[in-house]
Amino acid sequence: MSLKRKQGPLYQQIQKILRDRILHGVYPLGSIIPSEPQLEKEFGVSKMTVRGAVQELSQEGYVQKKSGVGTIVMRNTSYQKLSKGKKFTELLVEEGHKLEKRLLVSELITNDAGTEEYHRHGPYCQRIERLYILNGQPYIHLIHFLTADALPGGGAKEMGADIQSLYDSLEENDIVLENFKDRFFVEPAPPEVCLLLKLPPGTHVLKRLRNSYDGEGRLIEHSVGCYNTELHHYLVSYDT
Repeated sequence: MSLKRKQGPLYQQIQKILRDRILHGVYPLGSIIPSEPQLEKEFGVSKMTVRGAVQELSQEGYVQKKSGVGTIVMRNTSYQKLSKGKKFTELLVEEGHKLEKRLLVSELITNDAGTEEYHRHGPYCQRIERLYILNGQPYIHLIHFLTADALPGGGAKEMGADIQSLYDSLEENDIVLENFKDRFFVEPAPPEVCLLLKLPPGTHVLKRLRNSYDGEGRLIEHSVGCYNTELHHYLVSYDT
C-alpha cells in the first residue's frame, strides 16, 4: 500500500490504517496484528516508522505487545464525541463481523447558485461514494457530501480520496461534529445501487439520510445510505 508524505507523517498514516482495520474487524479483538517485518514490507517503510505507528496504537489502548507472542488487539471501539451511542459499524464488529470499505468515487463538485445543492452545501462540495462489504457481501451503499465549510481552502480543494476515516480526517482539520440528525425510510433502491448491492431490480432497502453539524450549527456533512437489511438488520445501542 502506497503512502503519501503530503498527508502527514508516515507513522501516523500507518497508525490510522491499522486502527481502521481494527475498528472494522479486519484484525478482530484478541487477534495478533501482522509482525513488524510484514508491515514494513506492506507499506514500504522503515522499522522505526512501523514501531512508531504501533506505539501510538498501544498508547491509545488498541493493542498491547506481549513478549514471545506478538502485538494483540485489546480494544476495537473508538471514543465517541457525537453522543453516548456507539457507531453502527462498531456494533457489527463487536458481533464478530468483518466490515470492509471500498472507495468508488471521490470528486469535487461545483454547485450552481440558486439550487438546492448550493443552499445546502455551498458553492462547492466533495462527493465521496463508498461501498461497505459485510463478511464478503455488499451491504451498504453510502454517499457523503462534504460541504464547503468542511473542505480545505473554503471548498476550493478536496480531501484526499484515500482517507481511512472520514470523521478522523475532519477532526484533523479542526472540525468536530457535535450533532447529527438521521431520517429513516424504506423505498426501492435505484438501479445502480441494486447492481452494487447485488439485489434484484426494485428491491426495497432501508435508506438513511444524515445531516452532521459542528459546534456552531454549520452543516458539515450530508449523507445518503442504502442498507440491505436482508443481509443484516440496522443496530442502534445507547449507554445509560
